[in-house]
Amino acid sequence: MDDNVLFAALSLLAGLAVAGIARMIVRWLRKYAETTNTKWDDIIVAAIGTPVQIGIVAISVYIALKDFNIVPEQYAWIISDKVLNSILILLGTWIASSFLHDIIRIYGRQLAAMTEGDADDRIVDLLELAVRYVVWFAGIMLVFVNLEINITPFLAGAGIAGLAFALAAQDLISNFFGGAIITVDKPFKTGDRIEIDAFCGDVVAIGTRSTRVRTVDGKIVTIPNNKITSSSVVNYSEPNPQVRYTIPVTVAYGNDVSRVKEVLFEIVEDAIKNTDYFADEPGPRIFFQEFGDSSLKFVIYVWAKAYNLPDEVKDAINVRVAHRFSREGIEIPFPQLDVHMKQ
Repeated sequence: MDDNVLFAALSLLAGLAVAGIARMIVRWLRKYAETTNTKWDDIIVAAIGTPVQIGIVAISVYIALKDFNIVPEQYAWIISDKVLNSILILLGTWIASSFLHDIIRIYGRQLAAMTEGDADDRIVDLLELAVRYVVWFAGIMLVFVNLEINITPFLAGAGIAGLAFALAAQDLISNFFGGAIITVDKPFKTGDRIEIDAFCGDVVAIGTRSTRVRTVDGKIVTIPNNKITSSSVVNYSEPNPQVRYTIPVTVAYGNDVSRVKEVLFEIVEDAIKNTDYFADEPGPRIFFQEFGDSSLKFVIYVWAKAYNLPDEVKDAINVRVAHRFSREGIEIPFPQLDVHMKQ
């Protein structure tokens, strides 16, 4: 018995020595991997380095206990093949979990960095977390199968827990997939001016659950992604930021319609020439729309260089209209009612 204990101790020491050598080799491989252009060797070394060292020690302990007959009869299950296989399954699970996690962390983030917005970054964060839970759950289930433990209750419990989670997080899941759809379909990107329902503003951030929009009056509105994917979205920034503005103009009855249109064209051309708000193409258009109750109604269509210049465009036109109409003697009407009385 004493000899068996001695040989078992020597076997354990030999295993520790081999594990130490393996540790040095892993360190060398890690430094070598840092000098290469690819990340695959870094991922592989990081995944297998520590588990291999622990596996060498575990196997040396198993050999020391089994081959030299030092385990009491009542603890014989410790040196059964099922225990060794379970240890190997857990080590394999560790390697697979680290390997997949690092692939997502390195290459997933590289892909996410190539796109605008942070939605894909959040998806990568979620995948990094999910892959560990999924792989380890599968590994533990394999251990239970190896130990001949009935896993049906665990699977049923996991299914019920998953269903309960899905029901409780229905909106969260819906918003998450809504964010994924926005990321893939790209109806807009961060910085675009959009209009959704009653909200109009610039996209500040696209998240996994919601999208934040800064309205034209400076307020931040958080809109759930599932609402965005089920609503009509107007993107003023695509395919270009130009936008058409409609400016109504009214004059009193008795003015020459042709002269009014001529003056309006001169006003618009002057505004385009002497300000930086207007696009060269398409050109302005002016129409005499209708005979109103107390006025003749015209409309000016002009194209601005960008969607965020509505006040500047209207001011440039209206100020010139007021000055020019005053010089030309073109009367701008006000609501009035003519009353005729019979004698």
